[in-house]
Amino acid sequence: MTNMIESETYSSLGLYESGGRISGIPRVLLLIASVLEKSILKNEKLFDGSRRKEVITVFHGSRSPYLSIKQYIERIFKYAKCSNSCFLVAYIYIERFLRGNDSYLTRLNVHRLLITSIMLAAKFLDDECYNNAYYAKVGGVSTAEMNRMETKFIFSLEYRLQVTVEVFRHYCLKLERECSEEYQIERQFHAYGPKSVGWQSRTQGGYSQKAM
Repeated sequence: MTNMIESETYSSLGLYESGGRISGIPRVLLLIASVLEKSILKNEKLFDGSRRKEVITVFHGSRSPYLSIKQYIERIFKYAKCSNSCFLVAYIYIERFLRGNDSYLTRLNVHRLLITSIMLAAKFLDDECYNNAYYAKVGGVSTAEMNRMETKFIFSLEYRLQVTVEVFRHYCLKLERECSEEYQIERQFHAYGPKSVGWQSRTQGGYSQKAM
């Protein structure tokens, strides 16, 4: 029964397909983009309330990119052609990075953290992946910046790129819960909201060890 539920979850997230081989965007990308956006909104309120200044790192851009998180992650999906599981593993890496550095997601660092973590996940998971120069072009940064971010990121993780099956499963279910809670809130809002409102319903390379 548990295996059946897991299989349905992985399938609904689009984790059984490889990047670039299906039409449309895998659901896992949309959920990750949504979770990251909500995290940034929460952090912005935290900074505004505490008047805390954001610590600038190698992952910070001088200004917020014109692409939204959703648009950016879709761009990476389109051009990087890595396996869909890489995006979930990259999300896990970002959480590890933030916890290890006592850092916060913001609009100035989320894009660079995404391109770096996805590249690392592709190197670790996939048999073939593009090199740093290619990912830099996809991510809109220079190759030198890409190299510096990769070094900083991987050292911050202490080379802990392994993701166990249990951790992978946990994050799949976590994303599903996030989506389910958001859907229920939306249903209540639609049901009890004002009636006057109209609603519309590759190159070789990478890290050798496999995570799954």
